[in-house]
Amino acid sequence: MQTLTSLERCLAALRFEVPDRVPVVPQSFMVACATAGYKIGAINKSGRLMAETHLVSQAKYGYDGVVIDIDDATLAEACGAKVIWRENDVAIVDEEDVVLKDLRQIDDLPLPDPYSSGRLPEWLEATRILREKIGDHVFIMGRADQGPFDLACLLRGAQQFMIDLVTEPPELIWKVLDYCRRAGTLFAKAQKDAGAHATSIGDSFAGPNLISPAMFRQFALEHEITMTKEVQDYGIPFSIHICGDTTAILEDMASTGARILELDWQVDMGYAKRVVGNRAVLMGNINPSDPLVWGTPEAIEAQAKNIIEATGGIGLFLSSGCAMGYNTPAANMRALCEAGKKYGSYERLMELEEKRSKA
Repeated sequence: MQTLTSLERCLAALRFEVPDRVPVVPQSFMVACATAGYKIGAINKSGRLMAETHLVSQAKYGYDGVVIDIDDATLAEACGAKVIWRENDVAIVDEEDVVLKDLRQIDDLPLPDPYSSGRLPEWLEATRILREKIGDHVFIMGRADQGPFDLACLLRGAQQFMIDLVTEPPELIWKVLDYCRRAGTLFAKAQKDAGAHATSIGDSFAGPNLISPAMFRQFALEHEITMTKEVQDYGIPFSIHICGDTTAILEDMASTGARILELDWQVDMGYAKRVVGNRAVLMGNINPSDPLVWGTPEAIEAQAKNIIEATGGIGLFLSSGCAMGYNTPAANMRALCEAGKKYGSYERLMELEEKRSKA
C-alpha cells in the first residue's frame, strides 16, 4: 500500500477504509506547551502561541492529528463566566461567582459571538494558522470546548445544576441546555469556517461518573443529538468526549450520530467496538496518567497493541483517553506516536480483518 499523508490517513479512518497504518491523534495540548518551552498561562490567551506550540510538537513527534484545546473554561468565559488563571495549569471557571444565580436569568443571557467574545477568536486563530501551515497534510481537530450539559454546569455551578435537575421545572432545564447547545454550535461551525477538518465537544459532567445513564438520556442526550446533526449538516465531522467510564452509555453516544467518539481509559475498547461498530470512529484510549506520565514506553506500546487488536484497528484514532499531562516524558510521547506504525501497519490491519471475518 502507498504511504498516505497524516491527513489522508485520518480521513481514510473516518471512511472505515484500511489506512496504511493506524492514525495517532493525541490529546496533547499540554505536551505541546512543554515541548515548545511555554507554561500554559503564557499561551492561553494567544491563538498565535497556541498554534506555535502545536507546530513545534507535531514536527518533533510526527503524529497525525492536532487537537486544538487549551482549557475547559473558554466557552463559559465567552458567555460571561469569571475565570481563575493559573501559571502552569489550565484556566478554570470560578464557580463561587456563577453567571446564572437563577436559571431564569437564561432569558437575558446573550449568545457569545465566536469572532469577538472572550478567547473564542484566539482558538479560531490557532485553527487558521495550523490549517495554513500544516493543514494540507495533517488532520486538524478544532475543539468547540464544552458540550451543552457541561456548559450549563459551568454557568450555574456544577453542584447547584445537579440539584436543579430534580428541583426545577423540566422546561426550564431544557431552556438552559438549549441555550448552551446553541452557543456551542455557533463555535463549532466557526471552527469549520476557520479550516478545521473536525470539531468536538466535551460533555463529561453528563457521564456516568456523575449522573446516572437514565439522567443522561433524560437531560443530555437530546441536546447532543441536535448539536451533532446541526454541526455535521454544516459539513464537518463532529466528535463527543465524555470522561470516565462511559460503558453504560456507549449505545446512547453512538445514537447521537457523531462521526467520532472519544473514550477514556476505563472503557474496554473491544467491547466499545462491538457496541458501536462502524457507526463512529473510536478515539482513545491509553491511560494519560499511567502509563503515559508514570509508566514506561514498553507499557504504552502494550496498551496501544491491545487497543489496536481489540478494535481491529479500522475506524480507530489511537490516542490518550483524555488530555495528556504537561509532565508527560518525551520518550512516552514518542512511544505513543510510534505505536501506530509498529502495531497498526496495513499488513497487520489486514491480518486482523481476516481473523475477524473468520470468527
